[in-house]
Amino acid sequence: MISLKKYLDMDALDLPKPQDRIDREAMECYCAVLSSIGKNAIRIVPGLGADLEANLRGIECRLSEGATAKVLKQAATEVESFLEEWGERTSDHFKSKTDEVKQLLIALAKAAESVGTRDQGYSSQFKELTGRLERIADLDDLTEIRSSLVERVTELKDNVKQMARDSEELVAQLKAEVSTYETRLRSAEHFAFRDVLTLVANRRSIEERVRKNIENEQTFCVVMLDLNHFKQVNDNYGHFAGDDLLKQFATELQLNTRSGDLVGRWGGDEFVVVLSSDLFGAQMHIDRIRQWVFGKYRIQSGPDSKPFEIRIDASLGVAEWNPGETMQQVIENADNAMYIEKNESRKMRA
Repeated sequence: MISLKKYLDMDALDLPKPQDRIDREAMECYCAVLSSIGKNAIRIVPGLGADLEANLRGIECRLSEGATAKVLKQAATEVESFLEEWGERTSDHFKSKTDEVKQLLIALAKAAESVGTRDQGYSSQFKELTGRLERIADLDDLTEIRSSLVERVTELKDNVKQMARDSEELVAQLKAEVSTYETRLRSAEHFAFRDVLTLVANRRSIEERVRKNIENEQTFCVVMLDLNHFKQVNDNYGHFAGDDLLKQFATELQLNTRSGDLVGRWGGDEFVVVLSSDLFGAQMHIDRIRQWVFGKYRIQSGPDSKPFEIRIDASLGVAEWNPGETMQQVIENADNAMYIEKNESRKMRA
């Protein structure tokens, strides 16, 4: 039982009363749900999901420090807002991707049918191809659309080769059409590996590079960067300013990294650089990043607002891949090194 003196002391210090404390097991379950939502969001859309996961992870950290009913209520409001924003962005993302590919498919179908009309000898083949292409355009799964499109382009190429003996002029036209569609397909694949906001590599692209390096047993380092005080930028100036800062930071990071290395956005305000060098060689590139990427940025709080100056730096961690380590291990090592630097920085400021 709590003595009267202790109870009055708690009230004087504005500490949470016993009835305000949240059951620890319940809070752990709540945090586990937030973690599960973030991880599944990344599986659905790596680029957009990473933002949601980072925001939810921030809420988890606050709750782990000691949650009261008031803190939990505020967290619930933030979670609802983050999920609503993520849902809208995800919907727009898939709609833009599927619409783009469907337009490409319909154009290809019309071209094939037009060619078939000109040459009755191949009319039935092209009409059949047209029907299959139009059915593909009704699909909603982007991966399935891409797979079917590749098969149809291959089939069209086979028909082109067969027609080469009959009409050189017709063949030249078809080859030009196929080349155009292949270029657009490669362009779509390129943007599938780009972060929507900053246009550097996204999480999926980073993981693919690390996986290939490991398969080829290539020496490399992973550098993890986390912007310091980024939340204050969003809180004080708004998300437009935060997005502006992220885009500028990503551009500077890209400009100060070698062309053979990979710069990507891991999620939220976290970035990753995959360096094709050992730990000793990586240090030179890290020093360059600290010198030229960290510093002053001119950002805007709105499209028509006056630019203002802000200083930004980041906590940084680096890990060299050792034979036998998995992709998850080397990334986790870099992440742990980054958090060690962040904690030491906080202690110095305290």
